Amino acid sequence: MGKSIKYYIVAAEALPEIFIKVAEAKRMLQTGEVDTVGAATKQVGISRSAFYKYKDAVQPFNDMKSEHIITFYAMLKNTAGVLSRVLSVFAGSGANILTINQSIPTNGCAAVTISAETSEMDESLEQLIADAAELDGVVRFEILAG
Repeated sequence: MGKSIKYYIVAAEALPEIFIKVAEAKRMLQTGEVDTVGAATKQVGISRSAFYKYKDAVQPFNDMKSEHIITFYAMLKNTAGVLSRVLSVFAGSGANILTINQSIPTNGCAAVTISAETSEMDESLEQLIADAAELDGVVRFEILAG
């Protein structure tokens, strides 16, 4: 039987510097700022062995929170600019779009799902939905999951 793992939320200022550097190296690798672990560890000033020792144990809190990720479903008319206007509503609300999936239009409409991180929104979720739903060319707009 495996040992149970405990997790703690700790302010970055309270952590040993090595954990902060490992998290930064992981971020650099994920964003493509560097191509190799060696380059990442060199830039942040840690050894590769320290990186490998802690890489699976260090995870930024923002990467762990998923309760603010909402997936929206929209049925949009196959008209130029409709999706762009919907995306402008997201941008104006402060939501951060993570994924967009659109089907090939049939019968003049296309199904679109949009997943967005909503914790930094400047307006309510209800307002975002209302603003998107009232756009010309939006047949349907609702929350699918989240």
